[in-house]
Amino acid sequence: MRPSRILLTVAHRLAILCYVAVALFPLFWLLKVSVTPNRLLYSEGVRMWPSEMTLEHFTFVIAHSAFPTFFKNSLVVSGATALVVTVLASLSGYALSRFSFRAKYWIVALMLLTQMFPLVMLVAPIFKMLSPLGLTNSLTGLVIVYSAFNVPFATFLMQSFFDGIPKDLEEAAMIDGATQFVAFRQIILPLTLPGIAATLGFVFTAAWSELLFALMLISGNDAATFPVGLLSFVSKFSVDFGQMMAAGVLALIPACLFFLLIQRYLVQGLTAGAVKG
Repeated sequence: MRPSRILLTVAHRLAILCYVAVALFPLFWLLKVSVTPNRLLYSEGVRMWPSEMTLEHFTFVIAHSAFPTFFKNSLVVSGATALVVTVLASLSGYALSRFSFRAKYWIVALMLLTQMFPLVMLVAPIFKMLSPLGLTNSLTGLVIVYSAFNVPFATFLMQSFFDGIPKDLEEAAMIDGATQFVAFRQIILPLTLPGIAATLGFVFTAAWSELLFALMLISGNDAATFPVGLLSFVSKFSVDFGQMMAAGVLALIPACLFFLLIQRYLVQGLTAGAVKG
């Protein structure tokens, strides 16, 4: 290899390494503070790792706080939202990809329009709509709101995957006697597993970390999700950073496990079309 090519390769690898380091450093600091005793948080100054470690913050969060309730609520809301949105987005994305009808472009325009409004200006109207229905302090209300805001983007995401699948496959199946729905369920849907995994991951992450609506629509700890629960570690005159960081570390576990389960399909989606057939 020529020296210029070697230098370019080394610079490229260093740039990637620097990017990864910058991206992962907040997570490292989160873990570092979570295992640092309170008496050392300020006395030791800025250190890459504490001179003494403790699990007292994790013990308090798990055994002596309401975090397990927040954790369970977030799992229920995020899982239900991901499931509902993925089902709706799969059906609507398939319809937009395969069928032509008079109101199609108006529907697409309205879906795009819903993504243009700042969420802050929609909190009051949504609260006013949900309040008479008794959904302002319930997990069901959060699932409805999260689903409504995630369906448009997820629909366009799924439509792009359906557009990449030839229509000849469905036509061949229908020639053999299958109905349109059977062809969709047995042939097209399995081919879009990477798209379904990407949609599940996107929606689950969005619902898992959402704070604004969870804060405004939920008024008690019984239905609070973990982003709202993190605020319980902030008092009027102080912030318990150790317990907050420990709760943050615990909150990362479901998202990491979820992506580990679907990573195979995500990789398939990223590499689709990269190899000539």
